[in-house]
Amino acid sequence: MDKRIPVVDISLRCLDQSRSFNVQKRIHEKIDDYSEYAFTSIQSCSLNVFFDLSQEFDSFDDLLSISVLIPKVFFDLDCSLYLLEENRANKVATCSVGKPEPGPVQDSQVFSSSPKVVEDRLYLPIKGNKELIDQLPFDPPEGLIGMLEIFPAISLTKHEKLFFEKFANRIGYQLHMRMISRKNQEHLQFIRTLVKDVGHNVIVPNMFFKLYYRRLEANINALGELKDEMAKILENSSHNSSEPISSQTMARMDYIHTGLKDHYDEILRHYEQTSLFLETLLRRSHFEQGKYVLKRKACNFKSQVIDPQLKRFAQEFKEKGIDIALAGVPDQEIEVVVDPGLISQVYANLFSNASKYTREVIDFAGNKTKFISYGWEHKSDYFGEGRHGIKLNMFSTGPHMPPDERKNLFKEGFRAGNIDQEQGTGHGLFFIKEIIELHGGEVGYEPTPLGNNFYFILPFNDKI
Repeated sequence: MDKRIPVVDISLRCLDQSRSFNVQKRIHEKIDDYSEYAFTSIQSCSLNVFFDLSQEFDSFDDLLSISVLIPKVFFDLDCSLYLLEENRANKVATCSVGKPEPGPVQDSQVFSSSPKVVEDRLYLPIKGNKELIDQLPFDPPEGLIGMLEIFPAISLTKHEKLFFEKFANRIGYQLHMRMISRKNQEHLQFIRTLVKDVGHNVIVPNMFFKLYYRRLEANINALGELKDEMAKILENSSHNSSEPISSQTMARMDYIHTGLKDHYDEILRHYEQTSLFLETLLRRSHFEQGKYVLKRKACNFKSQVIDPQLKRFAQEFKEKGIDIALAGVPDQEIEVVVDPGLISQVYANLFSNASKYTREVIDFAGNKTKFISYGWEHKSDYFGEGRHGIKLNMFSTGPHMPPDERKNLFKEGFRAGNIDQEQGTGHGLFFIKEIIELHGGEVGYEPTPLGNNFYFILPFNDKI
């Protein structure tokens, strides 16, 4: 049975009238340009053949061959192609069938940003796409990525030289795109190898920390048992003056044991969350598909996602004088089908922002207060009939976001005007939006009494 694919009209979303006007303007300018060029039928045909074949042949070497063969086949002119790479000029292709290849010419004579004739050879600059220059693996001088050499040039008319100049422009565009493609392929191959290396050298060794933590926990527990034994000895020492243990020594031992246990619990929490984030972000499937790939499963939001993140930030909130309140939470705990690792990082970003930007305000009773709260509420039929949602809120006290900033909050790199001296990259909210939308949900912001509420709404179902 064929799968039905819905057709959605998105023209109004993608239509940008100013850009559309600019494109239309360029179309008319090109019509005028080609009318002025007045290329002959064979010249126009050669450009069309070059374009068709450059789409048909995928490899970089094939494109080089096409570039030097077109002048030979159509106009019986010898042709060579030079490419610049790291301040060095390489002759990468040549076609001089039946004639001796022209002798070498000094690079300083021919490599320039404008056409020139040297010793009966026409040298034309090959320039890349100026909008994509920064994606090349080297920094081309004045956008110059190579030169096209045409021989002999003595009989070429001004009009023919103009034609080959335009031909060189087309070569430049195609070469630039192939260079970027080749660079991207190398980059992807490196990433695939890097992911394997991370798995072998980071994630697998990270598992050994579990063993180390268990050993540390065993020693801490042994210290606790020793403390209990010494407490008994101290108790007996009141009846036996030969026992040297003092209550002060016991107090110190109890302090050390409690401190070690607290530090152990805190380090273990950070280890568990860091391990979760590493394993989630560095999944091989992300890199193979070039996007985040969800690994969905049913999980309890409060116990498996929110509580572990809240414990991570609890001390930080305490040090900054930020109270924690639970608001709008039904009696039952919620269970939603999500990618726990990625959603945990959503909450890590929300708690991190709350720690940075929560500010003191005056409440309705006239008292100073500074707190965060989180909770959730059901949204019946939010995503359509029978498709319920659940809204998860993250509130913090402080001044409202200015109206002109609200529309940009979830854009990459955007930082609002209330950042003060807080450090950040402007990536956190963008990451949240990316992950929530990947789950089929929505993100948003709303000013509320006493502060700001960031929220996201997820489809609420119990099936993977």
